Amino acid sequence: MRFLWRLWAIATLLSIPGAARAVTCASQAEVPPQALDPLASVAMQLSAAIQQQDYPTLQAALAPEEANAWAEIQAAAQQAAPLLAGGKIELHNLYLLDASMQTAPADTEFFCSNQSGSLTVTITMHDLPPSKYALVLGGASGATLDGQLGLVLAWDGNTSSWRLAGLSAHQGMFDGHDGVWYWQRARAFSNGDPWSAWFCYDAARYLLLPVDFLSSPNLQKLDAEQEQITNSPQKSLPLSIPAGDRTWKIDAVTLDPSLHEPDLAVAYESTGVTDPAALRTEATAVLSAFLKTQPGIRENFHGLWAYAVYNGKRTPVMELPMKQIP
Repeated sequence: MRFLWRLWAIATLLSIPGAARAVTCASQAEVPPQALDPLASVAMQLSAAIQQQDYPTLQAALAPEEANAWAEIQAAAQQAAPLLAGGKIELHNLYLLDASMQTAPADTEFFCSNQSGSLTVTITMHDLPPSKYALVLGGASGATLDGQLGLVLAWDGNTSSWRLAGLSAHQGMFDGHDGVWYWQRARAFSNGDPWSAWFCYDAARYLLLPVDFLSSPNLQKLDAEQEQITNSPQKSLPLSIPAGDRTWKIDAVTLDPSLHEPDLAVAYESTGVTDPAALRTEATAVLSAFLKTQPGIRENFHGLWAYAVYNGKRTPVMELPMKQIP
């Protein structure tokens, strides 16, 4: 089982039943300077290496347990590069995670409270081996995409040093708009345009978090607001859309930021055509029919990806900006 923190692992923000409890978390304010300063120094060096695409430095810093995962770590660093380009690396927050009392790898939750106890962040990791870890959150101030970076470091007792165990990166803006902006739009759309509201909440969540395994009271509030939307995509899918002499069935619609734009991915049941031109014609018809039923989507998002589903196989067809969809 790959560790949860790798870039493409998708984690739930809900509690894991039966998660291990013999663990502790110290937030940044609770870490003494003699422990905090060396850790921050390592995190800054690794963040700079990611920004500069310095793979020898990253590979040399890799935790021994992650040696076989270098290809995945390198790919994650490559995907992070455009998000950090042109910005100044800054560290925003840090958590020390102690799971050394565990006797075997286990699903683990860390509850990290501030000094007053008024705010608790939950960090959830699957199949976590016994050890000490650190989660460092940072970003690239001034970068066009406002890249957000999360590093997981593992303590190596043999070398008495912090080593790289995983990294994750999200952009912090779509077209100059951050997660708070999308959250505000989601609230504005929640009554009149539930589909646009739903995916604005998804965009806000994506932009606000550099990692997918951390939950906070604010994010729980966002989740609760989203779940209260009536006639949402979650409650409406799968969706059958009449178009001319046929009906298209859409199985799923999700946020797709792969082109660094607020796109949506539409998975539909294909007729089984295989000719590329015919497949594009079919996909265009589906996307056009979908936007006619949800015109707010056209106004509030950049474009749509089409994924054809046939005999259980899902095939990416194309991405079209809204202005190219009839």
